[in-house]
Amino acid sequence: MGWIITLIVGGIIGWLAGLILGKDVPFGIIGNIIAGLVGAAIANALGLSFGPEVGGVSIIGGLIGAIILILIVSFIMKALGGGRRA
Repeated sequence: MGWIITLIVGGIIGWLAGLILGKDVPFGIIGNIIAGLVGAAIANALGLSFGPEVGGVSIIGGLIGAIILILIVSFIMKALGGGRRA
């Protein structure tokens, strides 16, 4: 049951990060979950794992990490697709 809560919290964090940045996370809800969970891992690696924890995921740290991840992914997507014109 704990992993389901972790997935839900990861999805919410990824969704909130997308809302804050005004960018859509690729792959919808799956992308939100991945952004939230990977964002929490990034925050933990950077030592930003603080704030309340739900389902083993730090809410504030995960949100900061997800924002960083979304910015990096959007920069890479822009760089890869920015040179093409239809």
